Amino acid sequence: MSQHRSAAKRRRQPPVPAGHRILPAGPRRWGAAESARSRHAMPFGADLRPDGSTRFRLWAPDAGAVTLLLGQDNAPLPLERLDDGWFGRTVAGVPAGTPYRYRLADGAEVPDPASRAQQGGPFAPSLVCDPHAYDWQAQSWRGRPWHEAVIYELHCGAIGRPGGFAAVERRLDHLAGLGVTAVELMPVADFAGSRGWGYDGVLPFAPASVYGAPDDLKRLVDAAHQRGLMMLLDVVYNHFGPAGNFLPLYASSFFDPARPTPWGPAIDFRRPEVRAFFRHNALYWLEEFRFDGLRLDAVHAIQDGSRPDILTEIADALRAAFPDRHVHLVLENDLNEARRLAGTPGPQGRYDAQWNDDFHHAAHVALTGEDDGYYADYADAPVPRLGRALSEGFVYQGDWSERRKATRGEPCSHLPPTAFVNFLQNHDQIGNRALGDRLTALAEPAAVEAMAAVLLLAPQIPLLFMGEEWGSRQPFPFFCDFEGELADAVRRGRREEFAQFAGFADAAETLPDALDPATFEAAVLQPEESDPLAARRLGLMRRLLEIRHRAVVPLLAARRVGPGIDRSRGRMLDVAWMLNGGGWLRIVAHLAPGKAPAWEAPSGEILFESAPGLAAALAEGAEGWGAVVTLEPAA
Repeated sequence: MSQHRSAAKRRRQPPVPAGHRILPAGPRRWGAAESARSRHAMPFGADLRPDGSTRFRLWAPDAGAVTLLLGQDNAPLPLERLDDGWFGRTVAGVPAGTPYRYRLADGAEVPDPASRAQQGGPFAPSLVCDPHAYDWQAQSWRGRPWHEAVIYELHCGAIGRPGGFAAVERRLDHLAGLGVTAVELMPVADFAGSRGWGYDGVLPFAPASVYGAPDDLKRLVDAAHQRGLMMLLDVVYNHFGPAGNFLPLYASSFFDPARPTPWGPAIDFRRPEVRAFFRHNALYWLEEFRFDGLRLDAVHAIQDGSRPDILTEIADALRAAFPDRHVHLVLENDLNEARRLAGTPGPQGRYDAQWNDDFHHAAHVALTGEDDGYYADYADAPVPRLGRALSEGFVYQGDWSERRKATRGEPCSHLPPTAFVNFLQNHDQIGNRALGDRLTALAEPAAVEAMAAVLLLAPQIPLLFMGEEWGSRQPFPFFCDFEGELADAVRRGRREEFAQFAGFADAAETLPDALDPATFEAAVLQPEESDPLAARRLGLMRRLLEIRHRAVVPLLAARRVGPGIDRSRGRMLDVAWMLNGGGWLRIVAHLAPGKAPAWEAPSGEILFESAPGLAAALAEGAEGWGAVVTLEPAA
């Protein structure tokens, strides 16, 4: 991951012309007349009008001329040059489904960067869409509060065979029955090739054509809402993918070459047109597709010194636009910036939560003993570091990181537990391993089950990765679909990336080729619930989630969970959260094989114990991995 750099001194920018000024949208309230339809008004792209005409608009400040190529016969229609780099034209009689693209003065043909749909990826024509065509069924849906969230992350293409939005829809009943309340899709913005993780998207408004049409995605969201499931979408606002991004050909000032990133020049968020592009993208997914929230990928790689910065601007726009809905915003942020999270006083605490890598890394070391690469900072005391993550949030809160040779993070103990999303597995923590191996292939079942109880019954927001509920051992290796020099660069880069891990030497010859279709096929989830071991794990996960919804969520709803107290030592985890009004929610776990030391036995109501009698046995020293969760009275 790239390190954060402050933005260069802001350049003076010309104003956006009056006819194209892009302001934060006003509140969206779904009245009776519009509750079955959703459309986000965008000042760019192809806008189908009620009279059957379509307005086309493109920001191309480097282009001498732009020609619209319309329909199957590519009828050339010159666009009118407008102010400050804008080109536009309204064309009568352009129905939904009409293909189009733009031709630049040098003959290059490019898709619409704000395309709502593609005919077949970023190298194919864009398509005119009618956002009003889909008739929403769950018209009264307003979402669910954040404290109820149990998140299930999945990849639309690898959720089953065949994959796509329809395949995800087929899994919804299973997820609702499991106790999941929120489905999080890995990025779906259209990308080059027929397979990929989605983080190399280049057309942020167009659902990937390999997964289905825009209405297929809307149908998925609608079906989830009918089952009481929230839908969250992972979006990437820190870079564009390396193939299929044509913006530099006609809008080079979209990027700042003076600020390099691992993906090329940084996106220049000082430009009002650039800020509007991403702000409208966030609004678009929540309004036109009715997603319940967004997870913003790797925001530490966004370089923006503006005030307010783009993250604050996006959050403010979304909060203002949907006052009558539960809208949830989550960050991935390697900087551990507590000031951005809800519960922090001041203007920046706009985001509900952050993915907590610290929790994962400490738990992973405790389970597997791996201590190299980015696990090195947790290897000296994994269980006490896990205790700090549970009781306070981040492990690194302005503390020195020996691996990074720098301080990292901000104090966060004032934040509520729900400001952190915890996980034992996710796409990164599996797929960024050399072989894409899951935790179930690295740790004993009893160890994973004890840690699952910690994950699902702690007051933080838990996240599961697809297949984790039945203990899938299938790998989820990184896969993509590039060609030529770019494909070779990916292969080279992955070998260099894993050179920091001591164990990589043994895997060098077996590193999956990310470009090989077989690597993707190996990642496609094969349901195993009928296997006896898988059925047992599935039963445990359902039980844990039933306990969470019955006993933990009501405490969060009443805001009864206060600060955490950590008494962890050695391989014994012992964390208790003060309950406003008296008492404690307490988790005690022995996270090692063999004999546990004698420990203060829990008292009060036992919510869960890994084995009958384990709570009482702790006083004499229990045997092996195990966890006990209790509601204890005040002393």
